[in-house]
Amino acid sequence: MKNKLTCWITDTWYKDYFLGAWLMPLGAIFHDIIRFRKFLYRVGLLKQSKFSVPVIVVGNITVGGTGKTPLTLWLAEYLLQIGYNPGIISRGYAGKAEIWPQRVTVNSDASIVGDEALLMAKQTNCPVAVGPMRVATAQFLLEQTTCDIILSDDGLQHYALMRDIEIVVIDGERRFGNGYLLPAGPLREPIERVHTADLVIVNGKAVEEYELSMTLTGDVLVNCLTGETKTLAELKGVSCHALAGIGNPQRFFKHLELAGLTCNVHSFPDHYHYVASDILFGDDKPVLMTEKDAVKCTGYVNHQHWYLPVKAQPEPLFSEHLLNLLKRKAC
Repeated sequence: MKNKLTCWITDTWYKDYFLGAWLMPLGAIFHDIIRFRKFLYRVGLLKQSKFSVPVIVVGNITVGGTGKTPLTLWLAEYLLQIGYNPGIISRGYAGKAEIWPQRVTVNSDASIVGDEALLMAKQTNCPVAVGPMRVATAQFLLEQTTCDIILSDDGLQHYALMRDIEIVVIDGERRFGNGYLLPAGPLREPIERVHTADLVIVNGKAVEEYELSMTLTGDVLVNCLTGETKTLAELKGVSCHALAGIGNPQRFFKHLELAGLTCNVHSFPDHYHYVASDILFGDDKPVLMTEKDAVKCTGYVNHQHWYLPVKAQPEPLFSEHLLNLLKRKAC
């Protein structure tokens, strides 16, 4: 029931302009709350904390997945290449830890620290920490490690954490949905907010002059149980199951369809906690999932289960702009 309700709300935000219009008065109230909160930070009634190292926030202004985590992973790798020692902080959404902040390692439990944080710990050589309060989490990471730059995966609206560089990620397919603020639409902040960011990158095709583009690439499946690899092309024409509990499951399903796969699709809410019956379908068809889903299913998988790693690939101008911003902030 919850799954169906979540899908209905998402469809309303991104497809149904009529119902969103009826809820606009509630969106106006939310807008006033946003403006008042920013005012409190501006006059100093709400405290902001600045750190001695640069802070880069990667976020979005819409509810749902846009590709923030893959871009954060790319940024971590890029920063390592140019001589930084980045540390990553995240909310640890859906994690059930009793103590925050908390370090995340490759052996952490996704149900405790959150799926995205565990994925980042597995894919990078960078220290990762999670906690609902970004300032406390950043301070914790600086005390525990030797990182000299902080990457915040999400947290664009967490204004207590002062940031040196803001990167806004936009879903190139869904963009801003019906264009309304919560709860009438998917917007956490007005669309104009993107103009105050240092960099705006679109997961897909950029359509505005100020936007840069990136793609998510990946065509090699990894078996969840054995680690065996297989290309998507090898499953072309094979009947499969595909499941996704991410912000935009349709993006994953479309990727498989374009690769020529025939899949029975199973959508779940973002950060969904799986049980065995969610991924076992009583047949011998391959079951394909995202890597973010796979880190939560380790106790239930068998030889049928495969995940598809993807990597963000920003256009070259993005790294050029980022490097210039870092040099400017260092002056």
